Amino acid sequence: MRKLSYVFMALSAMCFAVPAFAQGAAAGTTNWVAITAGFSMAIASAVCGLAQAKATAAAAEGLARNPAARPGIQLALILGLALIESLALYTLVIIFAKVK
Repeated sequence: MRKLSYVFMALSAMCFAVPAFAQGAAAGTTNWVAITAGFSMAIASAVCGLAQAKATAAAAEGLARNPAARPGIQLALILGLALIESLALYTLVIIFAKVK
């Protein structure tokens, strides 16, 4: 327990020390917008992949339980996958709009 309090004290000291090292904009600064845009695209792609996998698994399970409901399940699956994929596409459009 004592070690944990030392860790939190060190983290709080680092948080308060960050503004002391702040500098003005220089010629060779890092483009943080581009870096965060890459992270946001990675997160959006990961979430889309997980959601599409879950939707496909649920559709396959539904077809296995009731094969007669194929048209309704297939329509809902394709519509759901299109809406899920739009998350990644919207993220990509926002990245192209913001990163120069």
